[in-house]
Amino acid sequence: MIVRIDQMSSEPVYLQVRDQIVAAIARGELRPSDRLPSVRALASDLGINLHTVNKAYAVLRDEGYLLMRGRSGAVVADYRQAASAERKAAGAEKIASELYRLALEHCAQGGTEEEFLEEARLQAGRAYSDPGIAGARRDVSVLGLDGEGRRLKAEDGSRADGVPILRPSKEGV
Repeated sequence: MIVRIDQMSSEPVYLQVRDQIVAAIARGELRPSDRLPSVRALASDLGINLHTVNKAYAVLRDEGYLLMRGRSGAVVADYRQAASAERKAAGAEKIASELYRLALEHCAQGGTEEEFLEEARLQAGRAYSDPGIAGARRDVSVLGLDGEGRRLKAEDGSRADGVPILRPSKEGV
């Protein structure tokens, strides 16, 4: 999984990191018990403040996507097992609230309920038909491995084109 930060975006950087990690979990690039890079390593790879990454990890932990294991670092949680009933309810409420906000915005722009529902169906279909979600081969580069399970060669954690990749901390490999 490649994390890209858009410094020109109005979205806070910690939310950009959070959203990309959630998307990687949804696509199956990150699975329960996979270790994420340390806060310091990811901040260094992305060229951002370590407090920004720490905030993204804290939000992901609070939402039930990550488990924080002290010096062992951040690990992807099995949301279905790790999240409490309250956390699941809060997540469902957040989704419902965001859908409501989007429906209001669509209505204010002159859209109909049918158009909104059709667009929602299209976007849900797009998300659930994503090859990663549908079960395509897992991208293990996020674990610092190539397709054959061998350790990636780049010591600095970047691809050949210089784009930082999400990689595990050195203790975990």
